[in-house]
Amino acid sequence: MAAQCVTKVELNVSCSNLMDTDVGSKSDPLCVLFLNTSGQQWYEVERTEKIKNCLNPKFSKTFIIDYYFEVVQKLKFGVYDIDNKTIELSDDDFLGECECTLGQIVSSKKLTRPLVLKNGKPAGKGSITISAEEIKDNRVVLFEMEARKLDNKVECYDYDNDGSHDLIGTFQTTMTKLKDASRNSPIEFECINEKKRQKKKSYKNSGVIVVKHCEITVECTFLDYIMGGCQLNFTVGVDFTGSNGDPRSPDSLHYISPNGVNEYLTAIWSVGLVIQDYDADKMFPAFGFGAQIPPQWQVSHEFPMNFNPSNPYCNGIQGIVDAYRACLPQIKLYGPTNFSPIINHVARFAAAATQQQTASQYFVLLIITDGVITDLDETRHAIVNAAKLPMSIIIVGVGGADFSAMEFLDGDGGSLRSPSGEVAIRDIVQFVPFRQFQNAPKEALAQCVLAEVPQQVVGYFNTYKLLPPKNPATK
Repeated sequence: MAAQCVTKVELNVSCSNLMDTDVGSKSDPLCVLFLNTSGQQWYEVERTEKIKNCLNPKFSKTFIIDYYFEVVQKLKFGVYDIDNKTIELSDDDFLGECECTLGQIVSSKKLTRPLVLKNGKPAGKGSITISAEEIKDNRVVLFEMEARKLDNKVECYDYDNDGSHDLIGTFQTTMTKLKDASRNSPIEFECINEKKRQKKKSYKNSGVIVVKHCEITVECTFLDYIMGGCQLNFTVGVDFTGSNGDPRSPDSLHYISPNGVNEYLTAIWSVGLVIQDYDADKMFPAFGFGAQIPPQWQVSHEFPMNFNPSNPYCNGIQGIVDAYRACLPQIKLYGPTNFSPIINHVARFAAAATQQQTASQYFVLLIITDGVITDLDETRHAIVNAAKLPMSIIIVGVGGADFSAMEFLDGDGGSLRSPSGEVAIRDIVQFVPFRQFQNAPKEALAQCVLAEVPQQVVGYFNTYKLLPPKNPATK
């Protein structure tokens, strides 16, 4: 499994129209950040400074927290009027709070919400605004560092396979000098080895470095794309083949337990709750495959679960769940298990998005299935084609079937090839069997299946040199 995509995000907080709870002066506000990742308990992360006599504070103290794409990071911002020196908040006047997720903040870059009281009623006209900036990693390549520093040392080594590289020498330069280099007017630097110069009076240099061309390129991070306006479009495909069993039977994988869940619904909720923060309208297409559908009862491998071909979109993750529940009693589970129609369906939308020539849209398809794939060759061909598009595929296997074919589609063991021998230019498939997560925390499934998505997003857009609609280079 890929390493988690983690980076640090800096949050700036300001408020407006706060309630005035002081007599003879204005409130002295302070903002407290609380975090909740387990769904159980809030814990305090940090506090801003207190600003005296101010109902429209702009706090200078910022919050710096780790950002994980694959985790729903719930945040709560509490605002208090501080009139004493104790660290406890219980003896201070509560001015209001706001709950949101870190995903909602970074996908909008600036989020303004009304402040509410503990009972959910509005805290007067008070509102809070949270803006986010990514803190860039310092581990960048040498010449990117030179753009920030006036004076840099460049080290040149004689490469050895065992890692014991030998220093040839060093030279110093600036980005300004390097940018002036051209084939007609190259820039030369003497490579100096200080140890050799100290030992030999006749030492001149260890060679000359000649720079004939310098090109500055922008390589965006995942958050550059998200904060720059890229939307993640989420689509669900559900396996309604007969091998799932009669949905009315408790032995069926489609049987909805008395507490309202099954493995299909759990997978939809787990993945959907993360993805939804990155889609502005939160309208998600949801399809079924492998069932006989009314009114003619033909087998379909790509039917909208709301039975509306002209508008297969569901309102939010709850809308997908509602469509799934309503669909089950209206269809007859059948077969076979074909993936390629739904993959090609999403690929058509992804192909249309490439016409925009910016990194504005990326598509994530979640397929939940119980069985051995029937159209393996067609699916291989569809995936190899989809790898050229802004698209990722997540496959969750439910039940106890043999999923070796799914693991084959997940290119972790080597590049996937189509039946004609064409190699997928990217690994876009992530497969996991649900049974591995039956006893794990509810967040674990999403963390696993979504861990590779940020790298896939960055990999695609960087490969095709596409920048976000709001170019980070112009910030």
